[in-house]
Amino acid sequence: MKQFNRRNFLGSTASVAAASSTLGAGALSFSSPAQAQSMSFKPEKGAKLRVLRWSRFVQGDIDAYMVNVKKFTELTGVEVRVDNEGWEDVRPKAAVAANTGAGPDIILSTNDDANLYPDKLLDVTDLCEYLGKKYGGFYPAAQTYLKPDGKKWIGVPLGAAGAMMVYRQSMLKAAGFDSFPKDTDSFLRMCKALKEKGTPVGFALGNATGDGLWCNWLMWAFGGKLVDKDNKVVIDSPETIKALEYAKELYATFIPGTLSWLDPNNNKAFLDGQISVTNNGISIYYATKTSPDPKVRELNSDVYHANYPVGPVGVATESHLFFNQMIMKYTKYPQAAKEFLRFMMEKEQFDPWLTGAGGYIAQPLVAYEKTSIWTSDPKHTPYRDGVKNMRPAGYAGKLGYASAGAGADFIVVNMVAEAASGSKTPKEAAERAQKRAERYYKV
Repeated sequence: MKQFNRRNFLGSTASVAAASSTLGAGALSFSSPAQAQSMSFKPEKGAKLRVLRWSRFVQGDIDAYMVNVKKFTELTGVEVRVDNEGWEDVRPKAAVAANTGAGPDIILSTNDDANLYPDKLLDVTDLCEYLGKKYGGFYPAAQTYLKPDGKKWIGVPLGAAGAMMVYRQSMLKAAGFDSFPKDTDSFLRMCKALKEKGTPVGFALGNATGDGLWCNWLMWAFGGKLVDKDNKVVIDSPETIKALEYAKELYATFIPGTLSWLDPNNNKAFLDGQISVTNNGISIYYATKTSPDPKVRELNSDVYHANYPVGPVGVATESHLFFNQMIMKYTKYPQAAKEFLRFMMEKEQFDPWLTGAGGYIAQPLVAYEKTSIWTSDPKHTPYRDGVKNMRPAGYAGKLGYASAGAGADFIVVNMVAEAASGSKTPKEAAERAQKRAERYYKV
């Protein structure tokens, strides 16, 4: 996959501009109902659609999604086939589809994958502008990911799986902590205390698409970053070295095996009672409410969520798994595809889907902050502002082929894993990450 990213898409994305725009003062205002409800797309005669999306971590997500798919087919007569794959499998399959010009009509993928092949994607500016006007505007991060030139939308934002700290309150109290720490120094002390109590913490250090994003938080919390605002690679810096030295201390409090953890592993370890703290979406808490295993349901009252601790930079540095919806340019049914996404993003469908997912996905549009799922249970609320507060994975530079390729290559995660485990010194790990990143960010 590394070779495929570098060679197959470099030429096709060389001309991509990557300036990100933020919402203006008037972007949060709602349009009139007459204006907002005027757009629809007439599906082509005989249209059929194939959708490739990531597998659910919360059963309610796919259940509600498929209810909406059925409604769409009943309303339009357009047959829709939905295929579900793991996050790690969607990315290469999407890349192959873009390169060969054949495959699913619509692909739900992650982070800035769309920036690997923007010229292979259908322009959905008209659809996104309509949704933005009707539903209070898209958050800046959503625009950064899918409106790279500040003008044209190359995908429709779907939201993000908010990654928060998930912890066992009883274990924290047993270790001498009444509340979750708000700064990195206190967080490290807590993790050491939990280790001493025999209730270690655990964070994924394998190539985990979602749960590995905690490594971005760690680097940013100490002032490190992959690139500066001019897209110059600056990851080999004193700030990054400090972050990696911290990572080594933190890793000593981890349960064994985290170097090979992918996205499902920390869920299992937490629900099995092997760890006391991890970073995750709301899927762990959701499992404590819905699992047929009584031992898992017993954990419900003990599971809590908190924001990531703030590091020496003094501000929150959140990193979440962003979801995009791409219509492939090769589709035979572009109107049907756009109508499908419009239908799925309208309140009548999107609100029940957010609710069915139990707070697993944070909305990309401001209006959906009011969805009842965010306040029906106070433990849901920390996940509400995931897209609103997140930094794009390519921070602090511009998104494009380079940022997408570097993210797909897990450069930051691998760097943290190498330094934390001691396979390389912090300096060596940063130097290797610098060289790897420079292969993407060529001058």
